[in-house]
Amino acid sequence: MSVFCVFTFFLFLQEWYHAAETPWLWRRMCLQRWSFCNISQLLSDTGTHSWKGYYLRRFHLEMKMKSGTSCEDYTCKSLRGHEGNVSCKVIGFAYLAGNDGCSDVWKSVPLVCSASTDGTVKAWDIQEGVNLWSSPVQSPLQNIIVDPVQSVIVTSDSTGTIKTWKGSTGEEVASFESGLSTITLLLFNDKSSSFLMVGSIQGLLVLTCPALSEVSRHAIFDSFWANLLLSSPDKKWILATSKENNDLSPKVFYSETLRNPVENEESLCQSLPVTGCCAAVFLPSQNARVAVIHTDGLFNNKTISVFDLTIKETKYMKKPEAQQVASFQLQLCHRSDLILEARGSNILLVVDGNYLKVYTLKGELVANFEDHIQPITALCVDSFRVVTASRDLSLRVLTWRNDKQHGLSLESQYHLLGGSHTRSRGFTNVSCDFSSIVASVDSVDGKDVLKAYTFDF
Repeated sequence: MSVFCVFTFFLFLQEWYHAAETPWLWRRMCLQRWSFCNISQLLSDTGTHSWKGYYLRRFHLEMKMKSGTSCEDYTCKSLRGHEGNVSCKVIGFAYLAGNDGCSDVWKSVPLVCSASTDGTVKAWDIQEGVNLWSSPVQSPLQNIIVDPVQSVIVTSDSTGTIKTWKGSTGEEVASFESGLSTITLLLFNDKSSSFLMVGSIQGLLVLTCPALSEVSRHAIFDSFWANLLLSSPDKKWILATSKENNDLSPKVFYSETLRNPVENEESLCQSLPVTGCCAAVFLPSQNARVAVIHTDGLFNNKTISVFDLTIKETKYMKKPEAQQVASFQLQLCHRSDLILEARGSNILLVVDGNYLKVYTLKGELVANFEDHIQPITALCVDSFRVVTASRDLSLRVLTWRNDKQHGLSLESQYHLLGGSHTRSRGFTNVSCDFSSIVASVDSVDGKDVLKAYTFDF
């Protein structure tokens, strides 16, 4: 009898082992855990990388990112690209290539491009901490954005010159003279082409990208700079507004009429029924749902309103409509600039001084984090984590947790330090991909530094 039990148990273990090695089990576990990623296109039962290998590698990486318990988990490199007495303020940076968690975690090499007041664009391999190329010197740069799909970088300088650059070599592709010293840039990609939206005191200018050929011009506000431009996840809407005047209403444009203008016809545009926009964001899991923080000018009187954007079509015309789906009052403690980000279809994150507050669309405050002792200057949000950058020269990493009983929640995990306060005034910006974090440091000597934190696989 005992021999029979042992034999039966052995058969059970053998069957369990074979079941654990079947691709369908690991495939199901991958798709359940990372349902927001289209990883089925990356892996196959017979491909170079198995479902089991992907699950174990990514699970291990997530656990390291979540814990941050060992200094060996993170490798920190200071990217300093300027020598001598040259003053260099980093005005912006962005990932040209990275690992978004839905791509091949075996092959992705994070590449970051930065722009500075010394008039140069630089590309960095942040895994190795080396400068790959640097553009020729020009007027002090003011804006930088990247198009990873086309591997193109777009910059603007203090003279209003807009340029595009090849991401692989730093070679200049095209140049456009806007004639304006202060502008805002937004890249817009649809299925077949790319466009550059340029916001200024003259309104909205639409250019092709990377050729920078003019497509259309549109008036927005008289005498006020359109300094906030956003595009909706479904690529059908462009939000443009100015934060310079509390009497102005944000405007949403139907993007088709901007990209393909018809002669003697105005673009389709709708003003949102609020004024005094302080910040705005499109919710990433909705086609065209936008949240706006607005005010009447009083410090304590700020409201979040949420709108769904649609097009009402009749036999003879199309008309944009904005339907309000939520609105609630914000309880703020500080007078610093507000930062607004979103997660999924129902979560809004608001930076209030050194506080990070998490709200639902119903206005419920579900979390309030005070992990910094000085104001938060930047916020990076993705489907796995949130990273805050602060003037206290630290980054705080928080991770999302999806509980069947309590739903989506945010958990504070650990700090990453940025150096010495004797040499730095704090972090000014932060960005991240799935396996690395990059942040800019405001240096006392005027020579700003990029700090790159990468996980060792």
